[in-house]
Amino acid sequence: MEGAGYRVVFEKGGVYLHTSAKKYQDRDSLIAGVIRVVEKDNDVLLHWAPVEEAGDSTQILFSKKDSSGGDSCASEEEPTFDPGYEPDWAVISTVRPQPRHSEPTRGAEPSCPQGSWAFSVSLGELKSIRRSKPGLSWAYLVLVTQAGGSLPALHFHRGGTRALLRVLSRYLLLASSPQDSRLYLVFPHDSSALSNSFHHLQLFDQDSSNVVSRFLQDPYSTTFSSFSRVTNFFRGALQPQPEGAASDLPPPPDDEPEPGFEVISCVELGPRPTVERGPPVTEEEWARHVGPEGRLQQVPELKNRIFSGGLSPGLRREAWKFLLGYLSWEGTAEEHKAHVRKKTDEYFRMKLQWKSVSPEQERRNSLLHGYRSLIERDVSRTDRTNKFYEGPENPGLGLLNDILLTYCMYHFDLGGWQAWGQAGPGLSRGALWAWLQPDPVSSPGYVQGMSDLLSPILYVIQNEVDAFWCFCGFMELVQGNFEESQETMKRQLGRLLLLLRVLDPQLCDFLDSQDSGSLCFCFRWLLIWFKREFPFPDVLRLWEVLWTGLPGPNLHLLVACAILDMERDTLMLSGFGSNEILKHINELTMKLSVEDVLTRAEALHRQLTACPELPHNVQEILGMAPPTEPHSPSPTASPLPLSPTRAPPTPPAPTDTAPQPDSSLEILPEEEDDDGADS
Repeated sequence: MEGAGYRVVFEKGGVYLHTSAKKYQDRDSLIAGVIRVVEKDNDVLLHWAPVEEAGDSTQILFSKKDSSGGDSCASEEEPTFDPGYEPDWAVISTVRPQPRHSEPTRGAEPSCPQGSWAFSVSLGELKSIRRSKPGLSWAYLVLVTQAGGSLPALHFHRGGTRALLRVLSRYLLLASSPQDSRLYLVFPHDSSALSNSFHHLQLFDQDSSNVVSRFLQDPYSTTFSSFSRVTNFFRGALQPQPEGAASDLPPPPDDEPEPGFEVISCVELGPRPTVERGPPVTEEEWARHVGPEGRLQQVPELKNRIFSGGLSPGLRREAWKFLLGYLSWEGTAEEHKAHVRKKTDEYFRMKLQWKSVSPEQERRNSLLHGYRSLIERDVSRTDRTNKFYEGPENPGLGLLNDILLTYCMYHFDLGGWQAWGQAGPGLSRGALWAWLQPDPVSSPGYVQGMSDLLSPILYVIQNEVDAFWCFCGFMELVQGNFEESQETMKRQLGRLLLLLRVLDPQLCDFLDSQDSGSLCFCFRWLLIWFKREFPFPDVLRLWEVLWTGLPGPNLHLLVACAILDMERDTLMLSGFGSNEILKHINELTMKLSVEDVLTRAEALHRQLTACPELPHNVQEILGMAPPTEPHSPSPTASPLPLSPTRAPPTPPAPTDTAPQPDSSLEILPEEEDDDGADS
């Protein structure tokens, strides 16, 4: 569509504004409109108008320039438009959309037409663009201007967000955050503007035009998300300023500079080394590490052997107790016996707590009844093809059920069961009933998926008490995965994305192009540590290798990277869309070789750690560098840390703040709750 001095290069209908702060919109609060990208008078404008005025392209206005006075539908006292159901952008929505002023009809009362919501903004005035999370609701985009305010969220009821972003990328550089694929920083295709930015940020010495020209030649392979702290960016262009040299730049502001995260797209990894795994540790080899008093000797060497080869099946029953922290690597045989006696007494005290609840009491305690019903349902379908659990009257199922119910007692309130232990079995039923009420601060007792983690442990240990405490040790590692907020899972997926972007940026770009860049199809992998991806014997080998903690933390993320690396060509050459990618990943179940995956994961780790210029945030994931201290004391103003947390059984004392990764994106705090509302 063309006219006098303007040309419409993109147009999409079915783009709505939701003008109500209610979670569920009614018809009157939805304003249907058309979004256009228009070239007009040597400028490019993004224009939205309701359907009643969408056809009038010649009346496109630039809201920033249209600052003249006039009657407005909103009075000066009217609060800022802030739809609270969208936490992604409501907190920064400080600018009401500029109304289009028109003369009211003679004799008619002033009104607030839908046209007052129309806006038009120059692309040069945009600062960032935020996409909604994939989900069942309508997708939306939030545009933030250089002035710091946001335009009303554009809800695409008929799709089209990716098409609009592709058109905008013709005129702008959209720099995707490696920690949040939904957030884009906006930069102009303008060498002088970028050179000026580099100069004022002191990123390059003298003239940076050559660097900018190289950047503009290939902008998408050099995605960056912050200018506040850039590492390994355009190799050789970053020069340290000599100590004591005078600077002609203006003094820095009083406020602490915004943190940033390192550029990783230009990291050049060396060749991937060849890795050969060793044979499993045998019982004879283990015996050579046992000293005269039953104390294990040369433990680091023993752990290395377990990492490189795993354990022979006959040794697992003993070795897993050490790997899961039930028995101490430094303890003697006598100390181990005393410890087992103590933990056995503790276990049966906890088991007695739920065993002593009468059916009548349980009927009045919906929480305990709910846990029991959920556990019974999950246990009835856990590993039923395994001979240890097959059959309707299999005793293994009863042990699974009892251990998981006892774990509920263990995790309702640790202080509660310890107090009960001091009071003894004579604790009154009234006191027990009060104790059974949930503590809102404590972690959940049982969540679906935990039975998958217990099943292999019970299969190997074949002792109720020992299996329970080994399971507790495993849950110390992964209990954050089962948080209702899913924050730990989000952090792990973020770390996985960061590793994958270093290892294979082309694969990341492909997944992004297919709306799969969030790696949500890896969720089950990380939630239960690949329990349903490998055959049962391979799961035993994988877990014992991961439990060694070698060669560093987060090896399970490299296992996920290894699987994606093995399937890289299939994913990229087949032309899969997002649904096909998810289907293909699900169909990998029971078709993977654990030895091949572990070999590749170790090779990826060696390849990364051999890189001399590995970004600091990647070093943190691999345990090569201590976590970066947070730049802001406010936890809600910074993105979430990209590492799984190990929540202890009792709430930690508020003495240390959890490490936060760097981020320059203070304008969009993370969502606190109600994730489904903004999906």
